[in-house]
Amino acid sequence: MSEAIIASSEPSLNSDPNTERDRRQKLELNKLQKRLRREVGQAIADFSMIEAGDKVMCCLSGGKDSYAMLDILLNLQKSAPVDFELIAVNLDQKQPGFPEEVLPEYLSALGIEYHIIEKDTYSIVKEKVPEGKTTCGLCSRLRRGILYNFAEEHGVTKIALGHHRDDLLETLFLNMFYGGKLKSMPPVLHSDDGRNTVIRPLAYSREKDIARYAALREFPIIPCNLCGSQENLQRQVIKDMFKSWDKQHPGRLETMFRAMCNVEPSHLADTDLYDFREGRRLGGKRQAVQTAEPEAAPDFGRLDVLNI
Repeated sequence: MSEAIIASSEPSLNSDPNTERDRRQKLELNKLQKRLRREVGQAIADFSMIEAGDKVMCCLSGGKDSYAMLDILLNLQKSAPVDFELIAVNLDQKQPGFPEEVLPEYLSALGIEYHIIEKDTYSIVKEKVPEGKTTCGLCSRLRRGILYNFAEEHGVTKIALGHHRDDLLETLFLNMFYGGKLKSMPPVLHSDDGRNTVIRPLAYSREKDIARYAALREFPIIPCNLCGSQENLQRQVIKDMFKSWDKQHPGRLETMFRAMCNVEPSHLADTDLYDFREGRRLGGKRQAVQTAEPEAAPDFGRLDVLNI
């Protein structure tokens, strides 16, 4: 009896292996989609990312993260308890060989409103950055300014970026190791002047889940040949360290992220954050989102890149 049950649970010897593989991939895709939907929905709720009447600008570069972010937000929009608008925006930076037709074709098929902004920041970056130096810092600052100005001009209330949980953790360690600061990318960031509000709906999602989801959904990925292919970036060093930890100590990254969400100022050493004489919390250093012309930042490889 038990042997019959076991046998019936196995694929038939005469079954098509391609059909069985497709079935398993479909199940995996459904499972991943539910997980990402749950995580994105929880992040939106926890940090009040999207409210009724919001016009959300999803910034797309053609990478896996931004595709997944847009896909999940479109899915959530159908059943969200509040009405909000989604538009997609891509900045064509005129990199040589950039496949200009890929994103318009993909977005047209979705039926979503989209805009392609054409600005030759590639030439500026190549001219200003010495050979062998990391291009990401200047590239991202130029991109931020263009996208933020576009958002203001088009009545956008929230700018959605594709940073995920691993990006937030990597940035925390990059700032500690190379910048001497205990800070990361917050899930929501408001500008002092009220111009921009940046949200990161994938803040609770793991990069490996997003990568697998993108592969199963067969998104038309566009690689970044300007900065993504540079070797010896400090962020890549952190990525490799995390990958090793995740393999040798499963659950460590999850614990680290929980720590980011559970900060005790009295047990650190920032006198602007905690008054040790009076024993009370202070306002701390409020860091506003940078707008069109941000000040120069330390070069942390891909630290400041809008990973979208």
